[in-house]
Amino acid sequence: MVIERRSYLPWILAAVAAALTVGFGWLLISNPALDWTQTVQYLFAPQVLKGVWVTIQLSILSMAVGICVGIFIGLGRMSDNGVLRTLSTIYVTIFRGIPVLLQLLIWGNIGLIVRNVTVGVPFTDVAFFSVPTNELIGPFTAAIIGLALAEAAYIAEVVRAGVLSVDRGQLEAASALGMTPGRTTRRIMLPQALRLIIPPMGNQFVTLIKATSLVSVIAGGDLLTQVQNISATSYRIIEMLAVAAFWYLVLVSVATIAQHFLERAVSKGIKA
Repeated sequence: MVIERRSYLPWILAAVAAALTVGFGWLLISNPALDWTQTVQYLFAPQVLKGVWVTIQLSILSMAVGICVGIFIGLGRMSDNGVLRTLSTIYVTIFRGIPVLLQLLIWGNIGLIVRNVTVGVPFTDVAFFSVPTNELIGPFTAAIIGLALAEAAYIAEVVRAGVLSVDRGQLEAASALGMTPGRTTRRIMLPQALRLIIPPMGNQFVTLIKATSLVSVIAGGDLLTQVQNISATSYRIIEMLAVAAFWYLVLVSVATIAQHFLERAVSKGIKA
């Protein structure tokens, strides 16, 4: 007769974690130095909601541009053209290697490098128009450029991994059946690659939503920027950071739910 030995270690660890969580929560709630009514008061303040809207815009626009650039870079890394493959590899190496915060600071201060953006005839004094760089690339535009170019480097690797996961034998069989490359891509390669691309792509979008908080270093008008502006006058730093934490949790939760339904829709399409 074998006596099953039950391990109580997971239960003990769970109880300790729960106790620590409750204790920390109670410490925050009961702390006399914190005024949580300020958090409730500013939770739906117009200035905060404006920051939330800017954060949503930054996330969606940066992801859209990042996907377009990332697909091109990802396919370039698999190209038979050595020059295109090398340039794509250099792009991924640079934009994955430099921290996003540093990239945002560079784009936010690009006016120090390029004073004016001029369009005209090269190597002549003929100029159709010239605009100061700081007027053309404001904080919002600089934030989109910085986030999108950094995101494209990661998306390129996601796309490359998804495409490489498709069995080459299926593509060869499709070619033997007389299917055109475009039809093979639409009917065989793309549906299978999407099943593997969408989950990490969704994770990248969630990461991007949180990365928009870095835009505060160039005063991009995002959620964290607005919250910091409020705390600078109200002197309620922790309370205002709690407002930002609440909205980031909401945005990430909505994105996670959308990703779940998108994955289900793609899976059904493939099964069908």
